[in-house]
Amino acid sequence: MRTTIILAMILQGVATTASSFAFGADFKRDNIALRPAHTYSIVARDPVSGQLGAAVQSHWFSVGKDVIWAQPGVGAVATQSFIEVSYGPLGLAAMAEGKSAKDSLQSLLNKDEHQDVRQVGMIDANGVTAVHTGDKAIIAHCNMLGENFTVQANLMENATVCKAMADAFSTSKEDLAGRMMAALEAAQNAGGDIRGKQSAAMLVVEGEKGTPVWKGRLVDLRVEDSVDPIKELSRLLKVSRGYTKMTQGDDFMTVGEVDKALAAYAEAEVMMPENHEAVFWHAATLAAIGRVDESLPLFRKAFAMHPQWRELVPRLPASGLLPDDKCLIDKIVSLQ
Repeated sequence: MRTTIILAMILQGVATTASSFAFGADFKRDNIALRPAHTYSIVARDPVSGQLGAAVQSHWFSVGKDVIWAQPGVGAVATQSFIEVSYGPLGLAAMAEGKSAKDSLQSLLNKDEHQDVRQVGMIDANGVTAVHTGDKAIIAHCNMLGENFTVQANLMENATVCKAMADAFSTSKEDLAGRMMAALEAAQNAGGDIRGKQSAAMLVVEGEKGTPVWKGRLVDLRVEDSVDPIKELSRLLKVSRGYTKMTQGDDFMTVGEVDKALAAYAEAEVMMPENHEAVFWHAATLAAIGRVDESLPLFRKAFAMHPQWRELVPRLPASGLLPDDKCLIDKIVSLQ
């Protein structure tokens, strides 16, 4: 019940109330949590954009929902090993009140009678990092602090996993999500979880504090159960980038920047060549602004990829997405 209350308060943004739980005497644990999220993970910050994120892989079902946490402009947390989930929301609450990642982690460890089985990594919006691996984490375990990141792992094939992750993250030239993806791939190539592979997840949030959760969540991907979760997470990240580009197009249209919108839609098509959704809405946008001749080849392509789009066209004028012009609608629908 306590966990439900805390999570509800975090989601509502009541940081001050949540912090009273974080540093109250009743945080002390009487039992060792028996959810063994033994895994490898990374928490990181992009110093240019300020974006914060975390990523994880484990041979455990749906690892993302418990292990990785992030809040825009505040910080990111990975809590694993014999997991105490509340390190995530309570660590974020502490950092939201201005405590550094180092102080936030230490405050929670001080109240945890079973810190010897925990493994936790934290980073705050200033790039301060903190990591803890308890003495009783299952071997092979490791952790490393780097500039704007921490990596941590336990129950690994071997202890070289952390160095492989750190090297990959540090040398990658991608954005934050891409760099964390490189770290996960490097961990797997170095041996990964001795039990094998099952689930993976990634979370990236905006760097500006106070950004609403629904606007600040840039990447939120989970592979719950897969024979190759890292490969699937990488695929989903590419799809996510394509849909982000489509959303940018919608945003440009909203403020009347038509050329930028069309460029974004076109880029989304290139990023997702097999995705008929991007093609169709690019065509619909062109038709809606009177550039019908440019739209027709795209409509034709979308219909060939997914015939049901043809049925949708006559429904769009009622929602203001196409002109209420029967001749135009007939012209589009009759394309062969």
